[in-house]
Amino acid sequence: MVSALQPHASALCRHPGRATAHGGLQLNQGTIDTDGETAMSVMCERSLSTQFRRVVVADDHMLVAQGIERLLTDSFETIELVGSGEQLVESVRRDPPDVVVADISMPGMSGIDAMRLMRGEGYAMPFVFLTMHDESSVAAEAIRAGARGYILKSSAGDELMRALAGIMDGQTYVTPTLAAHAIVSSGRRPHNLTDKQLRILEYVALGLRSKQIAYELGVSVRTVESHKYAIMQELGVHGTLELVRKAEQEGLIRH
Repeated sequence: MVSALQPHASALCRHPGRATAHGGLQLNQGTIDTDGETAMSVMCERSLSTQFRRVVVADDHMLVAQGIERLLTDSFETIELVGSGEQLVESVRRDPPDVVVADISMPGMSGIDAMRLMRGEGYAMPFVFLTMHDESSVAAEAIRAGARGYILKSSAGDELMRALAGIMDGQTYVTPTLAAHAIVSSGRRPHNLTDKQLRILEYVALGLRSKQIAYELGVSVRTVESHKYAIMQELGVHGTLELVRKAEQEGLIRH
C-alpha cells in the first residue's frame, strides 16, 4: 500500500529525560538547520510504540543527521550516523539495522544506489528517504527501487515519526504533496480506503464476523456490512476469502 498515511490527531513526542503526568509526553518544537538555512521544521510527535534495536541515519549534513537522531532517540536502542552512501553500505553490512533513514544526494554513491546495492545483496530492511528533492519522478524512482518511505526535509518532523510508525508496521509512506504522482509513476495502484475501512479489513482478516466487528468499533452491523461491500468494490473482489487474499497481496493488512 502506497499512501500518504492519514494524519491522526496530533500526538506529542517524548522529550529525552523529561516525564509528565501523561506518560512522559512533552511538546518539543524547534528547527534543524544546515548551512544557515532551515532544512526541516521539528514538531515531535509520540515516539514509536515499540522500541526497535537499531537505525542508520545517512546524511552528509551533520546538523540534519543530529536533528534526526534527536527525534529518534526514544524509539531505537542504537542510532548510527553516516555521511555517504558508501558508509551506509558498510554500516548495513556490519550490523543490519531495523530501518534506514537516508538522504538521496550524498558524496559518491547516492542513497537510492546504496539501497539498490543492499537489496541486491538480500538486505530487506525498510529504507526511508528524507530529502530536499520535491520532484514526483524522483519519489517514483525511489519507490520503484524498493523504498518504503519518501519524505521532504521541508516537512515537519512529526511527519517523519508518523511515517515511521506506519512503515515499521509494513506500510509505505510518501509525502502527501508528492503521493498521487509518485504512486501512478511507480506503477502501484492506490486504494481510497478510509482509516475505518482499513480497521474493518484487519478485523475481517482476523476472522471476526460483522457482529463482532460492529461491537469492537461501536457501530451497527449494517455499517460494517456497508463498509465491507465498499472495500470489496474498491479491490474488485466478491468474497471474504478473496478479499483477505487480495488485501494481503496489496499490503493493506498489517501483521
